[in-house]
Amino acid sequence: MPSRQIHDRCPGVLRPFAADDGAIVRLRLPGGRTDTTELVDISALAEEFGAPFVQLTSRGNLQLRGLPEPLPEPFVRTVERLGLLPSATHERVRNIVADPSPELDWLVSDLDDRLQRDDALATLPGRWLFALSDETGPSLDAPYDVAFQQFSPTSGRLLVGRQSRPCSPAEAVSALLGVANRFLTLRDSDAVWNVRDLPSDSPLFVGFDDDDDGGGDTTTAEHGRGSDPTGVSSVELTELGVPLGFLTPVLADALVATLGSSARIVVTPHRSLVLPADTSPEALDELIAAGFHCATDPRRRVTACIGAPFCRRTDFHPHPRRGAAQRRRRGRRTR
Repeated sequence: MPSRQIHDRCPGVLRPFAADDGAIVRLRLPGGRTDTTELVDISALAEEFGAPFVQLTSRGNLQLRGLPEPLPEPFVRTVERLGLLPSATHERVRNIVADPSPELDWLVSDLDDRLQRDDALATLPGRWLFALSDETGPSLDAPYDVAFQQFSPTSGRLLVGRQSRPCSPAEAVSALLGVANRFLTLRDSDAVWNVRDLPSDSPLFVGFDDDDDGGGDTTTAEHGRGSDPTGVSSVELTELGVPLGFLTPVLADALVATLGSSARIVVTPHRSLVLPADTSPEALDELIAAGFHCATDPRRRVTACIGAPFCRRTDFHPHPRRGAAQRRRRGRRTR
């Protein structure tokens, strides 16, 4: 039995997480699919109600923080209007990572739609993760619970943990949801959040064979798929890094100004954006000049915590009394 709190603390819109700087809300983008206009709208929402940036998460979702508690009604209404809260019961379980290939768009849409219509799956833990991949497999580097990898329009495989079995694209969504439902019937505690929490002889793995690729590991290096640590796929993609995963209003506006409104964007788990395939070299240069990182920029490897003024462990705190107390404590330690 994993040693953890029974309920995961993954935030949603209807269940924000209370941090020192205010409420944190996570907006699910199944498969990371979005467009330039939606990113600008979300960025404006963050700037109006909370911290003036949108965080890209390691599951290809978007996170807003520094929000008032409770959340203002206009904020929630705007999220609903943007289509980012399609289900009150399933909002925290719509965790789907997917390779940016347009060939997977229909699978992402079908999986998300049928997931929301399955009442039993509303109780999935917020840490549960579906993955969809093409033959190159970059999304299989994510710590998924169940995944489907498509090799061709008629062939593929279903992966659960380190094991797999053949599965066609036509069967994929039913198979993915079937594994999720079976997981819920087999786990014996709410503290079991993921497939990796189950014993190796769990009935969930019956019918699956050992997967030589080691699917379901949490680190890229252990997969042996040739992905580099920045998360750049072996497939030729028009991809830009977002510095430290903070999408600012300036960067969001640059996307619309350069690519136009409603241009297809895929948010990746590597805190980057995949742009339309027909993006011109000139447009890329403009976006890099606006502050994005190119695929080979070494700064894409840099990560950081949220920092001041959003973390109480930093030197600066926006609340003057708390800041003074911090300075007094530091003074006593140095003396």
